[in-house]
Amino acid sequence: MRTQRTTARRRGLAVPFVALTLVLAGCGDAEESAPAGAAAQLGTTSDINPRDVSELRDGGNLRLALTSLPENWNVLHTDASGEVGALARPMMPRAFRTSASGELSVDTNFFTDVRLTSTEPQQVTYTINPKAVWSDGSPITWEDIASQANALSGRDTSYLIKLTTGFDRVAKVERGADDREAVLTFAQPYSEWRGQFAGNSFLYPKSVTASAEAFNNSLRDGITLTAGPFLVRSVDRAQGRVVLAHNPRWWGATPKLDTITFSVLSSEALIPALQNNEIDAVGISSIDEMKTARNTPGVAIRRAPGNSWSHLSFNGSPGSILADPALRVAVSKAIDRQGIATAVQNGLVENPKPLGNHVFVEGQIGYRDNSLPYDPAAAAAELDALGWKLNGEFREKDGRRLKFRDVMYNAQSWVQIAQVIQQNLARVGIEMEIVTKPGAGYFTDVIKPGDFDVAHWVWSGDAFPLSSLPQVYAYNPGGELQGNYGRIGSPEINALIERSLVELDPQRANDLANEVDRELFEIGFSLPLVQSTGNVAVRADLANYGAPGLASYDYTTIGFVR
Repeated sequence: MRTQRTTARRRGLAVPFVALTLVLAGCGDAEESAPAGAAAQLGTTSDINPRDVSELRDGGNLRLALTSLPENWNVLHTDASGEVGALARPMMPRAFRTSASGELSVDTNFFTDVRLTSTEPQQVTYTINPKAVWSDGSPITWEDIASQANALSGRDTSYLIKLTTGFDRVAKVERGADDREAVLTFAQPYSEWRGQFAGNSFLYPKSVTASAEAFNNSLRDGITLTAGPFLVRSVDRAQGRVVLAHNPRWWGATPKLDTITFSVLSSEALIPALQNNEIDAVGISSIDEMKTARNTPGVAIRRAPGNSWSHLSFNGSPGSILADPALRVAVSKAIDRQGIATAVQNGLVENPKPLGNHVFVEGQIGYRDNSLPYDPAAAAAELDALGWKLNGEFREKDGRRLKFRDVMYNAQSWVQIAQVIQQNLARVGIEMEIVTKPGAGYFTDVIKPGDFDVAHWVWSGDAFPLSSLPQVYAYNPGGELQGNYGRIGSPEINALIERSLVELDPQRANDLANEVDRELFEIGFSLPLVQSTGNVAVRADLANYGAPGLASYDYTTIGFVR
């Protein structure tokens, strides 16, 4: 199948699906130069120390970090954080690989072919590799695909799905020529059909998706059947450690690594753990961390612009202080996003600037800066017009002070950003309280229930941006929440999202997605801040791993140079 150039999407995706990785920096140092490659754009490069497997030694343990153990190992479930994807990628089937330039190719370990076989109606045929089996030896079949399609269709709301990934548009899944072929027939066109079992979405066995009870709860304590080169060897909850080892039923190339170990570490412990040779890779969060990593023997800095980004999410639910879209827009105009970008990324990239789009990341096909300008004078005037009048230092309306809480993961980098925002808002008479939370339970206990006025987190992306539109930006009061944690939206935005998803012409679909983005800024949905710098400190002898950009990893080729 010929490759297809694509762009990145958020999954709480991302989204991620929602990542708690620390991609932001502390205050910059103008004297410190940005690392080599810091001006490159996403979609043009990766920096993973590429080596042929013949140059690598057999064995070794890749040591990585997590902020917490998963609350649910099912990446399709609403309780799954973005970090679950990092754990699952070496273990679970996906349909496509992605290159550094965003080109797609079928992952032939799992599928020999995936193609659009009809447009009226739209049909997609998946041909499963005849060697592909789950870790108990049972074959991967069309029934696994059909079961997952049903679970994600949204027809049964007792399935607590993170997003439908277009399966709400699938009319039926049928057995093809044999059990190793599945034919999906769509009731409505779906532009991102390639991403239904790719990117941040994986194929699970039917035992996980056959019932809502299994979908919601069977993977809470750990993952069961897998099908990749690695599987879970042990989970030590007391030590906060997960060890992956070889899958003895794996039919593909033998991995060079023996094990991959994930350890739970606080943000403050990451760089010291790198210095002490306790982990092998860590994202760079500040100039000080960059200096420390550069001065650590045996460590190299790798960089390819990241497909994750930070944002400020507003709570617009009824009764919230920010329920009024006009108030959210005024708040947005009072925040100096360029100042934030300069403060947190100076010295980490050559030209720090804020992200200007909710859907696309800069450097990707479809990206346009649709953001509102920083204009504190306009913000002040709009606040006056809304009845929020200055009474001393801060504004009030009907005896209520204009004050709200900014909730974030407890990391210094987030607090520094919040302090900049706090100062910006104080200049126009808005009081903001900074509230920090631990990583454990952050989404389940804080974000999903809406226990915030504004909140920070990172969206992570993959190669299918449009499929996340209904997950994050559509809103149906009383319906399934999915990733719209701020509970903000409109029928007009829902209609624009629908038009984007049914458009099979990529350029036109991107144009429509940008119309969605402009509307999101106009209602104060959320405020994109900065794109990940993509700076990663790794062991210098670690090959085929580091800063991948848009590229997906081949976990069989990661290893240490002889």
